[in-house]
Amino acid sequence: MSNNDFREVPDDEITDVSGEDKKESDSDYEDICYMCRRPEHVAGKMIHMPGGISICHDCMQKTFDTMGNYAPGSFFPGGGFTGLDPDDSHSTNNSNYNGIPLFNLNDIASFLSTTPGVPENQKLKKKKKKKDEDGEEKEAPALDIKNIPPPHKIKAKLDEYIVGQDKAKKIMSVAVYNHYKRVVESENLLDNDDDVEIEKSNILMLGPTGSGKTYMVKTLAKLLDVPLAITDATSLTEAGYIGDDIESVVSKLLAAADNDVEKAEKGIIFIDEIDKLAKKNSATNRDINGESVQQGMLKLLEGAEVEVPVGASSKNAMVPMTIVDTSNILFICGGAFPRLTDVIKERLKKSSSIGFVSDLGDEYDDDENILDKVTSEDLRKFGFIPEFIGRLPVICTLQPLSKEMLVKILTEPKNAIIKQYQKLLSLDEVKLNFETEALDYIAEEAQKRKLGARALRSIIEEFMNDIMYEIPKDPNIGEVTITKDYIEGKGSPKITMRSSDVVPKLAVNE
Repeated sequence: MSNNDFREVPDDEITDVSGEDKKESDSDYEDICYMCRRPEHVAGKMIHMPGGISICHDCMQKTFDTMGNYAPGSFFPGGGFTGLDPDDSHSTNNSNYNGIPLFNLNDIASFLSTTPGVPENQKLKKKKKKKDEDGEEKEAPALDIKNIPPPHKIKAKLDEYIVGQDKAKKIMSVAVYNHYKRVVESENLLDNDDDVEIEKSNILMLGPTGSGKTYMVKTLAKLLDVPLAITDATSLTEAGYIGDDIESVVSKLLAAADNDVEKAEKGIIFIDEIDKLAKKNSATNRDINGESVQQGMLKLLEGAEVEVPVGASSKNAMVPMTIVDTSNILFICGGAFPRLTDVIKERLKKSSSIGFVSDLGDEYDDDENILDKVTSEDLRKFGFIPEFIGRLPVICTLQPLSKEMLVKILTEPKNAIIKQYQKLLSLDEVKLNFETEALDYIAEEAQKRKLGARALRSIIEEFMNDIMYEIPKDPNIGEVTITKDYIEGKGSPKITMRSSDVVPKLAVNE
């Protein structure tokens, strides 16, 4: 036997080290080499050892090559290998073994079985296959054009959860619909006679905080049943510095897809706080999370094959790596862009002419829809490089929430804040009501805080804390009505008892 005599063994001849025939696994996950951590689709067929250990042929060959360097009678570190018996007649003729010592398979099997294998969160799912007309297996497309809802249905679904923002919802619905038509087209590209290839269109969302950017993306991902990864751009840094690498956003999407590479390649990545990646005008400090991160994201946005760790946010030798193609991943970047309004106003004021048709200097100061007038030049002056802007061709702007919109947010959506508290009290068999004046007052206070829809919950939490504490004390309470006076601290809520029509006052403000 020589070092090069390790041959490729057919599947029906493979046996594990305990002598039992290899059984086909029912798992949906790929095997990963215990030594080099490569998945099966990269390293090839695995040799299965006891204890759930899998080793690729390359690592097994390297192991045999290493064993050949030990002289007969030596011991492999760890005590798993034993040399030739000096009393054995074969020990006088070592040329037949080419310097390879014998080893005890049971000892090495027991060692591997007690060593931790690949964790569950680092296992890759196998690609699903289906049979064609000839009975041969072929890759099954992940999406079907008939299963993709049209734009009007996408917007109708968004209307159930998001109040207002009609223009933004139309833009998002059309962009998402066209993107997944492109994904279906790319999967069936071989069946087409033309050479037309649809380009990728990523989305840039601009809007004040609390206007519904993240919530809209979450609703879209839930509607389309695709994996979604939400990451914060403030944690991204240039390669080699402390922080998350650019590829970590793809690794999060892979984890959201349950380590299914094929499913992850059709998912959505939402990068929030993208405005924090604007170039920094500093001559002393290196810009490690500004322009350098924009440049690093160019290939991801356009579409490239990147190597990402499985089940971890950083690359190291003990984490399996896999290749993910970002060509069909929809990237949505969102941010509040607080300084962008000043850039837009400056451009509009410069374009004003002199005379009777000129614009007033303060005409745009109170314009709440100023973001609708944004251009690529404004984004460049804000701090984005042209290459980055060009890879986000779809620009979607969200407007600040008015008082009427805030009142609707309180009551109309499927999971409105008021409905959530009504459900909480219903578990105590108590009905919760809000007077119209109370809802208007909550919306007015939320507008003053300038936090968007997030301010609604903080206001409600303040006065509902006493209600949630006092109500369970008395099992006879059947209904609670929140009044404007109670929210202002001038009175108490209206309490209706179960056994009578008397309306006593609950001293929850004391």
